Amino acid sequence: MKDYRNQYFEGERPLFAEHDATITDTTFGKGESPLKESRNVNLKNVIFKWKYPLWYTHNAKVDHTILEKIAHAGIWYTHHIDMTNCSIQATKTFRRSSYINLVNDHFSNAAETLWNCDHIKINHVQANGNYFGMNSQNLYIDHLDLIGNYCFDGAKNVEVHNSTLVSKDAFWNCENVTVYDSTINGEYLGWNTQHLTLINCTIESDQGLCYIDHLTMKNCRLLATDLAFEYCTDIDAEISSSIVSVKNPISGKIHAQSIGEIIMDPTKIDPSQTTITTDPKISKRKLA
Repeated sequence: MKDYRNQYFEGERPLFAEHDATITDTTFGKGESPLKESRNVNLKNVIFKWKYPLWYTHNAKVDHTILEKIAHAGIWYTHHIDMTNCSIQATKTFRRSSYINLVNDHFSNAAETLWNCDHIKINHVQANGNYFGMNSQNLYIDHLDLIGNYCFDGAKNVEVHNSTLVSKDAFWNCENVTVYDSTINGEYLGWNTQHLTLINCTIESDQGLCYIDHLTMKNCRLLATDLAFEYCTDIDAEISSSIVSVKNPISGKIHAQSIGEIIMDPTKIDPSQTTITTDPKISKRKLA
């Protein structure tokens, strides 16, 4: 096992195809692709200052490491990588990579991060940036604090726990998403998604939860959420709060404490296919 300590590297590909190496207290300065095609590398207290630091890497453990702003598009086509206690200032980190384990990391500019990736675990991560997690699949997430629009667009097989997502258009075009004990804030939640399940969640979303096939909600609160469930099919929603308004659900059942307005337009949907109840009585229906 090679051991690099207290080193400084510059120029393109200074440790190209390095393998079976430990790199500690080291800085990679100006120069692209410093560890391209590396194998079986352990990094600790490393700083990457330039582009494409870990492309085509296999089996990397990265701890207390920094990717500075210019180190964008840092980790592409890489498989089996653990990153713990890292600070990532760069955009477009992770593309077409797999078996990614992120623990206690901070992405200060996570725009276009985790695109087209597979088998991802996220635990106690903070991220800020649009289009986080686009077209990725097989994600397990616990304690993600994300601020950024359009997160997880096109994702498949996603399980989320104990997280806060401040995101317009979250979970669009997805398949098989389950969210537990989380807060989601942002307009147009979940459109064009199949099999979305929300359990013990708090949601605030203008025109959220529309165009969904197989929507399940258990013990969820909808804060200032209006025109919900438009053109949704196979709904099973138990809402432990009021709903501002419900509009033209296609089929299923919805129960809430109260509903300010129910719009059921028989020229658009068949009202008999959806059962809507409230506590203590059924809300008055308004035909559009």
